[in-house]
Amino acid sequence: MNKLGKNLPPLASLLPFEAAARLESFTRAAEELHLTQAAVSRQIRALEEDLGVRLFERRHRAVFLTEAGRDLGRAVTAGLEGIAARASALRGQARSGEVVLFAELCYAFYWVMPRLSDFHQRQPRIDVRVTASTLPVAQAHEDFDVALQTSDRASGAHVLAFTAADEVFPVCSPDYLAGRRTPLSLAGLPDHGLLHHKVEPQDWLEWDDWLERLGLDLRVGHKGAVFDSYPVLIQAAVEGHGIGLGWRRAVEKLLQSGSLVQPFEESLVLGDGLSVYRGKRARSRPEAEALLSWLKAELA
Repeated sequence: MNKLGKNLPPLASLLPFEAAARLESFTRAAEELHLTQAAVSRQIRALEEDLGVRLFERRHRAVFLTEAGRDLGRAVTAGLEGIAARASALRGQARSGEVVLFAELCYAFYWVMPRLSDFHQRQPRIDVRVTASTLPVAQAHEDFDVALQTSDRASGAHVLAFTAADEVFPVCSPDYLAGRRTPLSLAGLPDHGLLHHKVEPQDWLEWDDWLERLGLDLRVGHKGAVFDSYPVLIQAAVEGHGIGLGWRRAVEKLLQSGSLVQPFEESLVLGDGLSVYRGKRARSRPEAEALLSWLKAELA
């Protein structure tokens, strides 16, 4: 008797389920797989009926993984990634000595690149290919070994390797503060030119979120300049256009050079502000393990 065939769920449902679990969206899964949303929904219902458990909570145009769905998502992702990695190796696509790092754009630009020469000195036989993106890890369009992003962003079913602390506080150019006594008082924050980072969905800490997490009643809304790119927002702050929220790991070198300063005393420490994930190609690859070890040491 073929026990494997008997115990496996409908194989046609696994790719739609993996995509929907990773993206936490039937619609985006359908777009990724070039299917209709209805087709993805049907395949997942067939999988739920076969297993006899609910894998998703369906709520007003949104879906959320149940605990059973999350567990199965990890198992299916691991299985499919293992198959994909072996197939990739057989095709010669996963080059020995190369590791792919998927990094959130601001961290790729301000944190990874200034430090990458250190990794190359320690690991001269490993080439790091950095893929910088404004998309969250859950929506990455290509395979990667390791990923780095802020922890509030969607990660799908990717395996979390570790988290690291970060710190968020207002930053601006010294020129912006000309004639003002520092530190400034947060009570006057609404009177300043504020720089906002707006994305869809809003999975990035904004001014009112920051104030709320500090336990303050003050709110500033969205009055001021709005940017959909964090590096552009930071450059606007450097040029003296206003005050933005700085993530320490992203703005540290700009603070050290004096291009930016902290106009307020208040700061929000996030113990797990950054997350590092293992990607599809990472398993059993010494290059990926070397990069993970280096990142963990650098982010400690």
